[in-house]
Amino acid sequence: MLLTEDPQMQPVQTPFGVVTFLQIVGVCTEELHAAQQWNGQGILELLRTVPIAGGPWLITDMRRGETIFEIDPHLQQERVDKGIETDGSNLSGVSAKCAWDDLSRPPEDDEDSRSICIGTQHRRLSGKDTEQIRETLRRGLEINSKPVLPPINPQRQNGLTHDRAPSRKDSLESDSSTAIIPHELIRTRQLESVHLKFNQESGALIPLCLRGRLLHGRHFTYKSITGDMAITFVSTGVEGAFATEEHPYAAHGPWLQILLTEEFVEKMLEDLEDLTSPEEFKLPKEYSWPEKKLKVSILPDVVFDSPLH
Repeated sequence: MLLTEDPQMQPVQTPFGVVTFLQIVGVCTEELHAAQQWNGQGILELLRTVPIAGGPWLITDMRRGETIFEIDPHLQQERVDKGIETDGSNLSGVSAKCAWDDLSRPPEDDEDSRSICIGTQHRRLSGKDTEQIRETLRRGLEINSKPVLPPINPQRQNGLTHDRAPSRKDSLESDSSTAIIPHELIRTRQLESVHLKFNQESGALIPLCLRGRLLHGRHFTYKSITGDMAITFVSTGVEGAFATEEHPYAAHGPWLQILLTEEFVEKMLEDLEDLTSPEEFKLPKEYSWPEKKLKVSILPDVVFDSPLH
């Protein structure tokens, strides 16, 4: 499904604020993928031009079997493909089955980020990290001339996020009552080598992340649905990231940021071309760039369903 503002029900002003009515629009799998690769609003506009697919009121026909690209084959090449090339994607992140390992440290290191449990206590994203990822996903849907990652220590006032000058206490501590991360785990660390793990569905979105987001100067976040890990890819044009060109891999607790140059993104797209046709390869599948000290593995779902992946 896609969501849009209701074309008939206008926003209503109330004493408690504005109420905006949303409409759910049913789409086919191919149309959903096109929305991910490009943007939902663009696909909604195409649906409005095809009466059987929704028309001006975007009415969902549950019996529709043909996609808009089957009804009008020119839409894919003339509108969607050109739109992706020109605009990129406004999908800034997904919940996914993913994980990452710090290959810079020996496995026996007690502080090794490869262990997702510390003793018997599960590591958690701090409230600030969670808020920044949420804000990252929200801002990715907006059209900005210069993509910006929100600061890692926002101060919330009346439900709104306000930036403030960072302090030593802010950089080491969390104001979340549920955050139980020891101080040494929430310091930002530069890593030399990392191993990224995705299931097949998440891995299929890597080309979208690279081509539709990073090549357009944006960022993309994978947030684990099976744990508290998160992976954010950033381009050199994104401000506010703690990963830099000098230290492209950086971690803040279980949140990893990876900065990729345009040249390396082009190389990865070339090497990851088979991800666009995942049915053609068997799992597990591994990709490696030794000169960049980066490894990516596409693994079966069962690996992520285990509590100690």
